[in-house]
Amino acid sequence: MDCFPTLYTSRLILTPLQLSDAAAVQQLFPQWEVVRYLDSRVPWPYPPDGGLVYVRDIALPAMAAGQEWHWMIRTRAQPERSIGSISLYDQPGNNRGFWLAPQYQGKGYMREACKVVSAYWFETLSRPVMQVPKAAANLGSRKVSQHEGMRMIGTRDGNFVCGAMQVEVWEMTRSEWLTARGEA
Repeated sequence: MDCFPTLYTSRLILTPLQLSDAAAVQQLFPQWEVVRYLDSRVPWPYPPDGGLVYVRDIALPAMAAGQEWHWMIRTRAQPERSIGSISLYDQPGNNRGFWLAPQYQGKGYMREACKVVSAYWFETLSRPVMQVPKAAANLGSRKVSQHEGMRMIGTRDGNFVCGAMQVEVWEMTRSEWLTARGEA
């Protein structure tokens, strides 16, 4: 995926997903703290080849088709080690998703990653709106959206790895993004 840029923040390096990242996904992803608020399409218990199947058969083909953008999140202090992933999706009502290994949560890393990925969505891809669905109980994800200046536009029923619960849909428009950055 040479055409996908590496993105940088003050503490992070976001590298485009590659097949070689499947092992890191397999190691970090199948943890209850990571998967519980993800869509029920995520297999649980996570299969031994889940990382490979996801990267090879789902994510990389979607990237090649220009429908999804996936990055592995790494710290500048340890650039050889992945700590999570963040993705953009060209899907109505579902434009961004992310996960972070539990030991890296609560340190502001996801806020940094979201800021640079949202800039890519609005400024590079020139998308007019970003909508992000999330489990109502996912308070950490809600805080990230609130910090970005997103607003909740609705709720619906949803099914997650942990079971049925309300989905909150959060939104920000390109003009709101540019205004918040002082560029409008």
